[in-house]
Amino acid sequence: MPGRIPAPHIEYAQLAPTLIVLGAAVVGVLIEAFLPRRSRYYAQLLLSVVALAAAFAAVIGLAAGGFGSAKAHIAAMGAIAVDGPALFLQGTILLVSLIAVFTFAERRLDPAAHGNRVDSFAAQAAAVPGGKAEQAAVKAGFTTTEVFPIVLFAIGGMLVFPAANDLLTLFIALEVFSLPLYILCALARRQRLLSQESAVKYFLLGAFSSAFLLFGVALLYGYAGTVTYSGIAEVISDGAKQIDPALAGTMGNDVLLLIGSALVVMGLLFKVGAVPFHMWTPDVYQGAPTPVTGFMAAATKVAAFGALLRLLYVVLPGLRWDWRPVMWGVAILTMLGGAIVAITQTDIKRMLAYSSIAHAGFILAGVIATSENGISSVLFYLGAYSFVTLGAFAVVTLVRDAGGEATQLSKWAGLGRRSPLVAAVFAIFLLAFAGIPLTSGFTGKFAVFKAAAESGAGWLVVVGVLSSVIAAFFYIRVIVLMFFNEPKAEGPTVAVPSPLTTTAIAFGVVVTLVLGLAPQYFLHLAGQASVFIR
Repeated sequence: MPGRIPAPHIEYAQLAPTLIVLGAAVVGVLIEAFLPRRSRYYAQLLLSVVALAAAFAAVIGLAAGGFGSAKAHIAAMGAIAVDGPALFLQGTILLVSLIAVFTFAERRLDPAAHGNRVDSFAAQAAAVPGGKAEQAAVKAGFTTTEVFPIVLFAIGGMLVFPAANDLLTLFIALEVFSLPLYILCALARRQRLLSQESAVKYFLLGAFSSAFLLFGVALLYGYAGTVTYSGIAEVISDGAKQIDPALAGTMGNDVLLLIGSALVVMGLLFKVGAVPFHMWTPDVYQGAPTPVTGFMAAATKVAAFGALLRLLYVVLPGLRWDWRPVMWGVAILTMLGGAIVAITQTDIKRMLAYSSIAHAGFILAGVIATSENGISSVLFYLGAYSFVTLGAFAVVTLVRDAGGEATQLSKWAGLGRRSPLVAAVFAIFLLAFAGIPLTSGFTGKFAVFKAAAESGAGWLVVVGVLSSVIAAFFYIRVIVLMFFNEPKAEGPTVAVPSPLTTTAIAFGVVVTLVLGLAPQYFLHLAGQASVFIR
């Protein structure tokens, strides 16, 4: 019939991981609305764990069904790619998020408030810090259980972000996972004002980066007459064969292509935390609740690098000679900037923030390789780094004094004598960050540097190795502080966590050691998942 709107064709089974997570988030909102307050915590935790486990099983099922290789294709009417890199990154995000939810649910580290166990999040997020409403909420033993559906919405956006196959889907996914993160950063139970300040900084700078990305999308649409990745790549390689009359004055204009590409890449580099788009990172990592910091540092990096890889390898391979020199400069600044500034930090969370900036530079070395080995090395590095980061921030939540978490480095002196096990576990994570052999960090760095060297980026590898040596100084300095300094009489104590945080830390240690001692299977898995569908 003329004028009839055709129904969209959606492959629901292939979008199952994302749909499960977003569906669970909606159910979580209903739980907050209708379930009694005393029952919400257990219901939300059970729902989140089951949903993430089911979504991860769905990713495994799709990979086993060949959707990561032979059956890879574009789903949801061209909006979502179902291929090897997308499934690998989605699986990593889901597994990291599942472990992160355990740290969100921890309720044994803080002393009980008025007979009620409390977690890391504000008793009543909408209350003025220190006001009567907050005091009443603390006295009543309230907990902010809505963090569980909020984090599920963030995870849903992260699952779409690296799989997005057009620029509008990319932007929508960016907003879907960014807005919940802005909220989560403001919900710290202690140091409420610092937490809210970090959230405002993150929101304002994130709004700027979103505006840059959206303006870039508009310019690329003006250049190509389409927002689909394949359509833009085709116009770049073959020129505008069919000119849209409405865009006849702009299609094929290389100025729009170059400026638009730069703005979109700029928006993604902000999420990655690369220099010079990194200024939000230390403040937000320090002010946010530590479970949120760990989740954000691990999962956001995986999603953002996945989206950056797809953009550069699928949309802009024809501009390789234009964007590669720029990315060289960004990678060098990021590696050196993160490593050098981290030396001056006196707060453990800020130190780990600058460490994450340096690691973003190391991962960019693999991105610059522009080869299948480069893609597989980046995928492996993201998987290895995310679990080390999550484990390290989980350990930070255990070291406490009267004011909550003891994040000042000076307070960690002698921790190895006060609590040898916790200090030894943290030392393993620090050695992995430093890239010491027999840890996952060494395998990941070796893989990205090898891929970069094979692609002709030898000088970049030299800078990367020098940055690693600089970074090793401040990691080993913390180990020396813990094991070779006398503990202070008024020093912090190490809280005994519940099985939830214990599981998160143990999982991080196991992954760190397994990927360091026997990485071949996982390198092979990343190699099989290194081909983008175009």
